[in-house]
Amino acid sequence: MNSTCQPSPDPGRTAFTSHHGFRTGRWLLAVPAHLTMVGSVLALAFAVAPSALVAESSALPPAAEAGTTTPTPSPSRTEDRMVTASPEPTESWGSSSEALTALEDLEVAARGSMSGYDRRARFGDWADTDGNCVDTRDEILARDLTEVESDDGCRVTSGMLDDPYTGDLVRFTRGVTTSSDVQIDHVVAAGNAWSSGAHSLSQTDRVAFYNDPLNLLAVGGSVNASKSDSPADSWLPPEESVHCEYVATQIAVKAKYRLQVTSAEKAVMAGVLSACPDQELPTDHRNEDPN
Repeated sequence: MNSTCQPSPDPGRTAFTSHHGFRTGRWLLAVPAHLTMVGSVLALAFAVAPSALVAESSALPPAAEAGTTTPTPSPSRTEDRMVTASPEPTESWGSSSEALTALEDLEVAARGSMSGYDRRARFGDWADTDGNCVDTRDEILARDLTEVESDDGCRVTSGMLDDPYTGDLVRFTRGVTTSSDVQIDHVVAAGNAWSSGAHSLSQTDRVAFYNDPLNLLAVGGSVNASKSDSPADSWLPPEESVHCEYVATQIAVKAKYRLQVTSAEKAVMAGVLSACPDQELPTDHRNEDPN
């Protein structure tokens, strides 16, 4: 503020200096004047001080700023949670091969007892189910062998087998000591069928099971003996390339005759089928007229 201070009037020109005691009156008159000046200065100081203090406090030195602690806001509960986005569904979700779907539909149960099992008594023998003079065994030989020969049009007397279980070529020649070189395997063995529910089937159904071309394959005698009545969790063909077809056939047969699987058997079947996601169930199409 550039205000010009006007000097006070000469005290001698006032009423107090015209009589004796002028010096005293001059002093007495000067004191109020000085007090007035001091009051004006103080008033001016107080008027200016607040603005100066505010300006000074707003511009804190770097040290003061560094020492100031600004509280960090607490994270919300949403920020604390770890959120994982679900993957986008694909066309493969929910899809399953025909064989695996059928496996899921089979009843799972502990393996039953073999009590009362007698293969010939409970399942019968090869039958000529269609009355064409050819029993089931010869029908399967005629279906699965090549270079097939027959003396009477009914019985196969010789042929060549490409063994599906081993990949070996096996010559079949009918005879007392040679016929067993090629045998007819029940893919679901009769003993396994008995312990997984066939004991509850009628005799007619068990004979149908035993002669069902869906469940039959011509194979080498030695590999068929090594299998015996084993289920899938105990035995699979040495030739790995047929595992999918093999377990799919077992599933198809067990579904057809309402037979069970054990949890271990099911696990092995599912494991095999994981390598062939498009595996279909075999059907009776294998029972084709070889002629």
